[in-house]
Amino acid sequence: MRQRVIVCPVIQNEGEYLLCKMAADRGVFPGQWALSGGGMESGESMETALRREIREELGEQLCISEIKPWAFRDDTRIKTYPDGTTEEIYMIYLIFDCISTNRDITFNDEFQAIAWVSPESLKEMDLNEATRITFAQKGLI
Repeated sequence: MRQRVIVCPVIQNEGEYLLCKMAADRGVFPGQWALSGGGMESGESMETALRREIREELGEQLCISEIKPWAFRDDTRIKTYPDGTTEEIYMIYLIFDCISTNRDITFNDEFQAIAWVSPESLKEMDLNEATRITFAQKGLI
């Protein structure tokens, strides 16, 4: 089984959190709302990987002014690829609290939609299990 270290930003702007609806046909949590993020590449620091993932998934215009390491967790998940193949992966999540100074997002094809969500509305969203655990640990749901 392959192992991946995943950097995961919990991005907040004016009291709301950024959630991304995953593509319906791929990923670890197809079609569900999630935090953005992805795997570290060889030779990257945690912050370099986090900023790269934010740029790749959410565009160059989103300005992250603050990054603070928050928590870590691990689990094993099944990832589905665009061609329909699957792979079991042991994932180590490095979770960061991030503040953005704007909401200028251009998301890539990994996502169907994005939303800025108030803490009160989080419990109404179809959050994937990992995102639900993160917000529960933060005391938001």
